[in-house]
Amino acid sequence: MAVEAEVLNELHRLRTRMPQLTGALAASADGLVLAQDMPGVQPEGLAALTAAALGVGHRMVDLTARGEFCELLVRGAGGYVATYAAGPSAILTLLADGHANVGRLHLEGRRSGAHIAGLMAARHTPGPASPAHAYPAVPPVPPAPRDRPLSALPTRIPRQYRPQRGPDHGG
Repeated sequence: MAVEAEVLNELHRLRTRMPQLTGALAASADGLVLAQDMPGVQPEGLAALTAAALGVGHRMVDLTARGEFCELLVRGAGGYVATYAAGPSAILTLLADGHANVGRLHLEGRRSGAHIAGLMAARHTPGPASPAHAYPAVPPVPPAPRDRPLSALPTRIPRQYRPQRGPDHGG
């Protein structure tokens, strides 16, 4: 079975386990759709936005020395958009209604993200794939942020506002 079909099966199983999900998308880290189960949502547009958010998330955790990017949660008036790392080459984005249990969303999202990471790793590794019921371990952590090159985002920090001193300003 092709990896994309196995990823789609995982998305279907995930939506069965958690009925509050209104959509699920697996995409490559560069924003290409691998598999999707999202009625009423344009998956290509969401995959591209998710890849952009992933880039910002990576930059934020690097800048703040918080380790490797794991997940991103956005809450809107109508529900949640949650993005999880699925290994080094894929991302999982879940849409949930406003009544979803966020703890359960994280539990299921992390579990499915790890499973998709294993499927993607098996795609690039020769040999038999792991059984579909086993959830593989999360991939090894890459080198510390200081060992990786910085991204192309600007790193200049603006000067802090300093009040003026003078006859009109009490000094």
